[in-house]
Amino acid sequence: MRTSLHQRFRAWIAAPSYPWATGGALTVAAVAELIAFPGSVTTTVGVLVSSASLMWRRSFPPLAMLTVAAGLIGFAGDVNLYLSIMASGLIGCYTLGRNRVLHPALTVAGGALGALCVNLVHINTWSRMDLPVPALWEKGSLSLFAESFLLTVVIFGAVMMGDAVRSREETRNERNLAQAQLIAMERQQAAEAERAAIARELHDIVSHSVSMIAVQAESATYTTPGLTAEARDGFQQIAGTARSSMAELRRLLGVLRAPQGRSDAVLTAPQPTLDHLAELVDQHRAVSGTTDLLVTGERVPLPAAWELSAYRIAQEALTNVRKHAPGARTVVEIDYGADRLLTLRIHDDGPGPHPGPASGASHGLTGMRERAALVGGRLSAGAGPDGGFLVEAELPWGTG
Repeated sequence: MRTSLHQRFRAWIAAPSYPWATGGALTVAAVAELIAFPGSVTTTVGVLVSSASLMWRRSFPPLAMLTVAAGLIGFAGDVNLYLSIMASGLIGCYTLGRNRVLHPALTVAGGALGALCVNLVHINTWSRMDLPVPALWEKGSLSLFAESFLLTVVIFGAVMMGDAVRSREETRNERNLAQAQLIAMERQQAAEAERAAIARELHDIVSHSVSMIAVQAESATYTTPGLTAEARDGFQQIAGTARSSMAELRRLLGVLRAPQGRSDAVLTAPQPTLDHLAELVDQHRAVSGTTDLLVTGERVPLPAAWELSAYRIAQEALTNVRKHAPGARTVVEIDYGADRLLTLRIHDDGPGPHPGPASGASHGLTGMRERAALVGGRLSAGAGPDGGFLVEAELPWGTG
């Protein structure tokens, strides 16, 4: 319960309405005090200005100098110290220290000088009121300046309290910032360690297996007797595909092993583009039946992200054909639309979508959709209008 009240109080102080509420309440109290104890015109103006100016102390902290100055002037106009002047003066000094409008030493020095001036005005007033006022430098004359000393101590305390609160908040903010930076560093180190672990797994499990495929395919060309020319070309295609996969795996391993923020340094080999689409189709044709590539529209160089996304979508779609419809006739269509819309279609005459529950192949479809969405496009996959399976992607690559 106590914690809840404390939190509500702190939330109320932090609210934008707090300075307006407190400044307005103090102004109303000052008016009531002036009605009960009327003062001179100087005192009245000083009291009202000192109280009312506090309503803007948060939006414009330097205005607190006017608050303190008006309070000292109002006190100088009357030997009686109004409670509203004392309250507004303390809040004004606290505001100056809290926001460090000036260096605390300058603020206190200025306040002490103002207190001394008020004290001198009062000494002159006391002498005109026929009060026993000893001459300066006579015995007991220092007691006349007790008022300025007391005011200086009060000003010093209020300014130092505000400066202490400011310093404490700055220290807390610096500590929170340092803690956030430490957490971010720990997360980065954990991510780099995870990337390194993934790189080791890829190297040990995938790279060795793929390299073995390349070696065995090339060896089979020379060690298997009675190979036909077509079979020999097929083994060479397998070896070439394995070597290409190895090159991509090495680039991927380099990205995973590079420190975060420096991954681009290891991508020394160019990423595949739509110019390599014909090679991709030739590789698929060599192992999985008839494949046609149809290009419509004028070839337009696209941004790298669009080129790579379109290539990877076609690559994944052809991979799915080899997995689920081997030997099927496949048509790859690419249309460079005049309306800055790249359309990609991969259609086969195989058995069509698998009727069973989603299998691992769904990950490939998800990846294709994510690649299309990455460049602001969309992708659909399912049964083709004439049977088989159709993958269609629309990738807008610019605005007119």
